[in-house]
Amino acid sequence: MTTSDTASQKSASATFVPAMTEIARAAGALLMQYFGRVTIEYKGEADLVTAADRASEKLIRERIQRLWPSHDILGEEEGLVDTGSDYRWFIDPLDGTTNFAHGFPVFCVSMGLEYKKRRIAGVVYDPTREEIFSAEQGTGAFLNGQPIQVSKTAKLSGSLLATGFPSNKRHHNPNIHFYHQITLRTHGVRRAGSAALDLCYVACGRFDGFWEFNLNPWDTAAGVMIVEEAGGRVSDYQGRYYPTDGRETMASNGLIHEALIQEFAEIFAGRGLEPLPDPRTPRS
Repeated sequence: MTTSDTASQKSASATFVPAMTEIARAAGALLMQYFGRVTIEYKGEADLVTAADRASEKLIRERIQRLWPSHDILGEEEGLVDTGSDYRWFIDPLDGTTNFAHGFPVFCVSMGLEYKKRRIAGVVYDPTREEIFSAEQGTGAFLNGQPIQVSKTAKLSGSLLATGFPSNKRHHNPNIHFYHQITLRTHGVRRAGSAALDLCYVACGRFDGFWEFNLNPWDTAAGVMIVEEAGGRVSDYQGRYYPTDGRETMASNGLIHEALIQEFAEIFAGRGLEPLPDPRTPRS
């Protein structure tokens, strides 16, 4: 990338984040009007959609199109509007739909922006805690306007990690094996149900790391940007560059990243696996 390209992207992101913040807050306020009063619908097996999802995405799309009518938008509910623009938005109007539908207050609005396939800005808003995470290329990451950084935990054994499982076809997902093994090798693993918030929690040091299989671009675009700008590292499970459409997501404070990669390599190879305990065996 040339110096002029970098300057152009920094300038572009600086003009977007304030407006993104306003849009995310408006979408979050709309979600709170529905929270606790939604009607659950099913797109597929255990795949929840609510009126709130659709209303939030409609609001976000309309605001983006009003301000930047030529930009492409990829959203969870309505798919892709592709005009061939250098700018592409990735929006999740309600990350944590299952939580939301059941009245569990862990969900958010996530908005990421790319320019020529490079991440330049991200905003994630948690309306239940009034927390807004934001980042723009080269200027750091913020929580409610205050700078944030990843944790300084240096050993995997002392780290707190997060992961997630799909809402459908969980019996086809291998993550239970990774959950088991990583739980035994860390201080603990949490599963809260919102990948975007998990990534933001890595960025601000609440978690030391996060992984998940088969996420979508709207799940990760903003959170990955925020982790990287907070000094963290995001890669696939082999430590390679993480693209927007990556299907293996590993984020950390950077200090435990190589240890995580090594653990994953061992699990994939079937080495050193601890057997799941027999539930019929009485506890000692």
